[in-house]
Amino acid sequence: MAYDTITVFEDRFKNHILADQIHRLNVCFLVPEMTRHLGGCAGNIAYSLKLLGGEPLIMAAVGEDFGPYARYLDGLGLDRRYIKEVQDTFTAQAYFTTDLDNNQIINFHPGSMNHAHLNKIDQVSEDIELAIIGPNGKDAMIAHASEMAAANMPFIFDPGQQLPLFDGEECLTFLEQATYAIVNDYESELLLSKTELSLEAMAEKLDALIVTRGGDGSQIFVNGERLDVGVAPISKSVDPTGCGDAYRAGVMHGLLEGRDLQVAGQMGAVCGAIQIEHEGTQSHSFTQDEFAARYEAAFKQSL
Repeated sequence: MAYDTITVFEDRFKNHILADQIHRLNVCFLVPEMTRHLGGCAGNIAYSLKLLGGEPLIMAAVGEDFGPYARYLDGLGLDRRYIKEVQDTFTAQAYFTTDLDNNQIINFHPGSMNHAHLNKIDQVSEDIELAIIGPNGKDAMIAHASEMAAANMPFIFDPGQQLPLFDGEECLTFLEQATYAIVNDYESELLLSKTELSLEAMAEKLDALIVTRGGDGSQIFVNGERLDVGVAPISKSVDPTGCGDAYRAGVMHGLLEGRDLQVAGQMGAVCGAIQIEHEGTQSHSFTQDEFAARYEAAFKQSL
């Protein structure tokens, strides 16, 4: 759970970052546009899952400044019984600057996220059909993966921007414990470097490995095959922040509905396309019928 501050640089980073001067980088980007949103991977994924008809449970650590977000979640009907407030901390804060090519520079203050390991999986009384371990405090990600594996709870490993924190052995352990893994194209290259395994070899440790590739769609490695998933058309790219979280919500909902992986990936693509047409990570909305119609228009088949 995080508060997001989003700014827009009305140019391209590449025009202002000199490749031969990166060793002494000192740049300032003028950002006349700024908005603040409620975000964080857990909140973003839960928001879209709720729109899709799910009943997600959020487990996270937040700070003393969480009050406005808590009231917002209550208004949406999102369960927050497993959100733990940590005294004398701030809720995580993310600061995004996006350029005209949709490249992003992000500053992130973890705050209460560093205490997320205080949450324990055995505190959860409900039967969990599918969980996702997204970017969180390192200790929490390791502990929760171990606890879910011990409880035979299926989960998605989604390390995101926290992936650099883990060494090769830790990454291999995650892959052996998880049911699925989702990474973007950059993270997939980092995993290759850390584990010294090919994507196909990593997929053999999982039910499926999903790699998102932005405007080039996504790829699903499963049973020795690679499934290519196209993108869903958009009317206009407004804000890419949180598109990956919406994609993950679509995939999760597809899996929970018993869809095959190709369809689940396509559902993720549609959910991500809807989100990218809106500013912020939780400002999009749709009915389930509207989602089904959007899916049919994109992939020429009905759900």
